[in-house]
Amino acid sequence: MGHTQEEIKAIVDRQRQFFMSGKTLDVEWRVRQLKRLRKAVCEHEEMLKAALYEDLAKSPVEAYLCDIGPVIVEINEILKGIRKWAAPEKHYSGMMCFPSTKTTVYKMPYGVSLVISPFNFPILLTLGVLAASISGGNTAVIKASSKSAASTRALKKLIEDTFPEKYVTVIDGGHDVADMCLEQRFDKIFYTGSPAVAKHVLEAASHNLTSVALELGGETGNWAVVRKDADIKDAARKIAFFKLCNAGQICININQIAVAREIAHDFLEELKKEFVRQIGERAEENPDYPKLITSAVYDKCERLTEEYRDRIVFGGSGDRASCRFAPTIIYPVGEDEDIVKHELFCPLLPVVPFEDGAVDKLMRMIGQREHPLAMYVFTSDMKWADHVMSTQQFGGGCINEVCIHMMVRGVPFNGTGHSGMGAYHGEWGFREFTHPQTVLTGSTRFNLPLREHPYSGKSGDLKLKLLKMFER
Repeated sequence: MGHTQEEIKAIVDRQRQFFMSGKTLDVEWRVRQLKRLRKAVCEHEEMLKAALYEDLAKSPVEAYLCDIGPVIVEINEILKGIRKWAAPEKHYSGMMCFPSTKTTVYKMPYGVSLVISPFNFPILLTLGVLAASISGGNTAVIKASSKSAASTRALKKLIEDTFPEKYVTVIDGGHDVADMCLEQRFDKIFYTGSPAVAKHVLEAASHNLTSVALELGGETGNWAVVRKDADIKDAARKIAFFKLCNAGQICININQIAVAREIAHDFLEELKKEFVRQIGERAEENPDYPKLITSAVYDKCERLTEEYRDRIVFGGSGDRASCRFAPTIIYPVGEDEDIVKHELFCPLLPVVPFEDGAVDKLMRMIGQREHPLAMYVFTSDMKWADHVMSTQQFGGGCINEVCIHMMVRGVPFNGTGHSGMGAYHGEWGFREFTHPQTVLTGSTRFNLPLREHPYSGKSGDLKLKLLKMFER
C-alpha cells in the first residue's frame, strides 16, 4: 500500500491529538497496553513465525529464540518495573534553595514517537522498541522495513488487531515513505539500521530538534579477538553458532576475527569442525539455515568470495535459488584490507592473524577505528580481558562468550558514535522514551533576601559569606 504525505501527516496529527488528551500519562493504562501487546504476540505467534520464514527462512526455533521470545521477555521486564520507574522522584532541594526544600522529578513522555525498524530482526527490533515507547507513555508510528515484506504485513495485522491507529500504527513502504515520515514533526525518533542512513535520520530530525536514539551496526564491524591462551574449542563452538545465526545478518555479529598466529591453524580447524557439526557440510542446502534478505546481498557475498577465492579455507559456495550462502572463512587477511574496514552483515568471516605478544598493538588499532557495537575476547587472562573491556569504546560485549550480553535483564544495550546513541532494554528503554522533568515547589514564607540585590557593601559581604557556607 502506498502512502501520501497528507495521509502520514493526518496519522501524526491524530496521534498528537490523542497524546494531548493525557490518556497515556496514566501508568496503569500503559500497563494494560503492554499486556495487550504481550497477548497479541502470543496469539499471533504462528503468523509471525511464518512471516520470518518467508522473509529470512528462519526455522521456528530460531524465529522464537531470536525474534519472538525476546519480545515477551522484554515486555515482562517492563511490566515488573514500570510502576517504580515512572513514579515521581522526591528530592531535598538543599540549603541554597531554602526555604523551598521540595523538588520533584517527573518522568514525562516525549509524545508522538517514530520507530524505524530493520529487516534482520523485524519482530524483535520493532515490538521491543514499541514496548519501550509504550512504557514511557508515548504514541507510536512504526515504519517497518520494506525488505522484510511478510514480517511487515504480519506486524501491520498484529497492531491493527490490538491498538487503534490514533495510538499505534504500522506504515509500510520503501525509502520514499520513510522520508515522508521524517518530514513530519515527531517528538522522538528511534532508528535501527546503518550509520549511513542514520546520518540522514539525524539531519531530518535536526530541523525540528527532535530527540533521536540510534541503534547501528558500526562502520567497521565488530571484532572477536582469540588469544593463544584461549580455549579454542569453546571459542570455535560459540563463534560458529553466532555466525550461523540469521546467516550473519546481525548488528552485533562478529565481522572479523583476530586470532593469535600461534594457535591460528588449530583454531581454524576447530571452527570448520563446528560449522560442519552444527549445520552440515553444505549449509546452503540445510532448510534450517536462514537465507539472505535480498539477491543484492547474495551478489555481494559472491563478489567478495571470488575476490578472495585463493584464501577461502572453508565454505565459499551458495545457492542463488534459495538465496542461501554458506559460512565462509577467509584466511589470512591483513588488518588494513578493505574487507575488515566495513561492516559485512553476511556469512563471510575474514580472519586476521596477529602475534600474541603484540595484542596491545592490535587493540590500539581496533580502538582507532569507528566504535563497534560489540566486542568479543577469548582468553584465560582475565586481568587483560577486564582491562580491554574497561578501556576500549564499544556498545557492549563478552569475555569468552558471544551475543548473550544483550539478554541480561536490567542492563542497557546500544552503541556509541558510529554504532549508535542512546540505550534501551528494560528501564533503559523507559528512560530513552521519557524526559526527566524537574519541578521545585517554592515556599511563600521565610524567604530570605540572600539572592536579591544589593550585592555590595556590608550586605553583599554577608551574603557572600552565607553563600560560601551553604555551598560546603
